[in-house]
Amino acid sequence: MNIDTLRRCALIAVLPALAGCADQSIFEAPGDASFGEANRQTMMAQIVNPEPEYDTEMTTSGEHAADAVERYRDGTVKQPASIRTTDVGSGGPN
Repeated sequence: MNIDTLRRCALIAVLPALAGCADQSIFEAPGDASFGEANRQTMMAQIVNPEPEYDTEMTTSGEHAADAVERYRDGTVKQPASIRTTDVGSGGPN
């Protein structure tokens, strides 16, 4: 036997083993109907509702925003009212 014949015999012997590696399940639809559900839910959560319904009307307008931008450019920004979030020195429950 020469070397070419040995190579051909080795190739023929290896082919059935390689055929076993071919998995057809990646090309078929999954059996479980919920397969990929987490991915679909994540994608749906990122979609913005094009026609949202609000309980109350919005309290801002384009005019107020334009006035705020002009005040910012002029350097006459309105200072917000201070809000106390904690009472320092208040005692705990007795």
